[in-house]
Amino acid sequence: MQRLRCFKSFWQLFRSSCEGAAKQANSSRSYSHGPSSFGLLFDIDGVLVRGKTLIPGAKECFRNLVDRNGKYKVPVVFVTNAGNCMRQTKAEHLSHLLQVEVSPDQVMLSHSPLRMFTQFQKKCVLVSGQGPVEEVAHNLGFENVVTIDMLREAYPVLDFVDHNRRPKDFIPPSKGLRPIDAVILFGEPIRWETNFQLIIDVLLTNGDPGKTWISTQYPHIPVLACNMDLLWMAEAKNPRFGHGMFLVCLENLYKKVTGYDLKYEALIGKPSVVTYNYAELLIRQQAEKLGWNIPVKTLYAIGDNPMSDVYGANLYNRYLQASQRTRAKVQAKSCGGGADHTAEAVDDHRKMTAAEMGSSTAAYVSDEDLPETCSSILVCTGVYSREQQELPSDPAQTVTEQHIFHGHRDFRFDPSLTQPSFVVQDVKEAVELVFRQEGWPLE
Repeated sequence: MQRLRCFKSFWQLFRSSCEGAAKQANSSRSYSHGPSSFGLLFDIDGVLVRGKTLIPGAKECFRNLVDRNGKYKVPVVFVTNAGNCMRQTKAEHLSHLLQVEVSPDQVMLSHSPLRMFTQFQKKCVLVSGQGPVEEVAHNLGFENVVTIDMLREAYPVLDFVDHNRRPKDFIPPSKGLRPIDAVILFGEPIRWETNFQLIIDVLLTNGDPGKTWISTQYPHIPVLACNMDLLWMAEAKNPRFGHGMFLVCLENLYKKVTGYDLKYEALIGKPSVVTYNYAELLIRQQAEKLGWNIPVKTLYAIGDNPMSDVYGANLYNRYLQASQRTRAKVQAKSCGGGADHTAEAVDDHRKMTAAEMGSSTAAYVSDEDLPETCSSILVCTGVYSREQQELPSDPAQTVTEQHIFHGHRDFRFDPSLTQPSFVVQDVKEAVELVFRQEGWPLE
């Protein structure tokens, strides 16, 4: 069975740091301990909150997921494509909103798997986004970080769209910087025109924007992007533009100028497999802290976006199924079961594109403790809404196929991957459904 090699060292670190229910009285139903082994992956925007507003039922749902001592009854991890803050900050915010303790170890932001890309940590990287992007980059292990503002200050004549931001009276000399080795796109920036211009400058000058464009400089320096969401849900009645929209614009600008496709070294965040692999490791960590001595066999991913949450969970489930076939075929061969199907088994994984896996340079190792399945649960409180599309009366029914593909350019449009395992109204119903599925009584 195949597994990202870089995950192995991270899992060893997780294991060394790990530690090691009761029923909570509540006027509503609470969830009691049962024999199954499963974990919950929660999206945040559109599932738990809309902007700064808590979605009804979310607080009650999480009160029932912990015992009277505040200990979680099942492994819980929050998997969001947001990335404009630190994990600690997001954990504190969730703790305040949900009125239960959320640790940073339970929070996975879109950029969290970038810790694995150690080959870039000593290189000079240009980072784009908003919020404390420099602090985030350093926290992820990147040692030489240049922000868009730093680059703009070093080269005063590059950012000329906004007349009010152009140098006045005289043009200060360029300060020069160490050449940029890679570009990391954390999330949607505030000034798109500035980011577009400076990123294109860096890509067309091999990392030295003080030089002349070389349109034949292809392939360009590595680009690593986090968060491919085209749309996301806040307080507004309709979805808002996400980082995926910024990527669409950047890709088209680059191709218009050069005639070439913008290439990604890595696409991180939902729906890439590498994101769910990383989330599964966090689930394992939480299971060990709870004292569970059996592997987590089933993951339930609860989200509001068919093209991000549902597509990603289903893609990961496909990966898990392929991994099981790989292991079975390899075991059959080791037991003298006839023809060598190893190459055929490995090909199960190769059917996924490098973008869908998350990286074009990932290596793999054996791991027999992966979950067996990952089920997708779609809620109707975010991007997908009952008001916009009729909700099937049977939760097991599929959602009508979407004819407009909102996924990233490098992901294949497979309508079956946008079909959730279950459709429910909100996160409270989602958790109640999971507990019924797993035979954990609701009280």
